[in-house]
Amino acid sequence: MTVFRTDFLRRTVLAAATLLIMPIGATANNAVAEDLAEIEKANLTGVAAQHLKKLISAPETPETGVELSRGWIDNQPKADGSAQWRCLAEALYFEARGETVKGQFAVAEVIQNRVKSTSYPSSYCAVINQGTGRKYQCQFTYTCDGNKEVIAEPRAFARVAKVARLVIDGRAPELTDGATHYHTTAVNPRWARVFPRTAHIGDHYFYREGVRTASN
Repeated sequence: MTVFRTDFLRRTVLAAATLLIMPIGATANNAVAEDLAEIEKANLTGVAAQHLKKLISAPETPETGVELSRGWIDNQPKADGSAQWRCLAEALYFEARGETVKGQFAVAEVIQNRVKSTSYPSSYCAVINQGTGRKYQCQFTYTCDGNKEVIAEPRAFARVAKVARLVIDGRAPELTDGATHYHTTAVNPRWARVFPRTAHIGDHYFYREGVRTASN
């Protein structure tokens, strides 16, 4: 591929240089334009069909039906972003890094549903840190359990960071039918008896409506 690009650049530059030194006029301009078109045509013809398809196709996203696997998420571009992205990535790391990738998307969807709801704060950071400062009275336990928040597994964080990026960019599938709550299968909080359950993904149950806790 490097050879193709280098050769294409060399011939394009030569054609452009010809345009600069030729007499100005319709005939000269048309001749150079035709040369440039032939160069582009020749180079595109030399590109493998599958590679050309990749060049003109949109990036593969979960909506296209791909399996939400670790292999798939590992092949996504390295993620970065704003403070809101960082808040969501950290929440996924501390709340769901041991979950399947699908489970991580589901937890992220709950947080996003809260951001969109008028019953909760309007940003990822505000939703995630709601109630923080009162031990075990926060919305997401890791923010108020008294333990220091240390990211000790960089590979796991890199994965959930990609999930966070896709969710914020609107490139995530809908998995929980509007859930605003979840808890692990190991516990049975009181609110779970009131709110309708919408999904069971991995080690979490998901529920819709309410304003209490979203984590175990």
